[in-house]
Amino acid sequence: MNLRELTSVLRESAGEEEGVDLDGDILDTPFEQLGYDSLALFNTVGRIERENGISLPDDVVTEATTPRFLLDRVNEALAVAESA
Repeated sequence: MNLRELTSVLRESAGEEEGVDLDGDILDTPFEQLGYDSLALFNTVGRIERENGISLPDDVVTEATTPRFLLDRVNEALAVAESA
């Protein structure tokens, strides 16, 4: 999964905060600054899991503070699923 795909899922799952440019360099911008709270991340993670047939640890929602962190965890899970 890449940043473009993640921002698409974020927009579809939780909307987009007015005045926030998700198309910019946001990899290391905290989700909180992007306008996403834990509920928004919970919905986003759930959708990613369903659409990709993967399972992420329960604590990923609370630990994922930036898009980079979440993408790393998602891509790790995708790699495991592909090798199984």
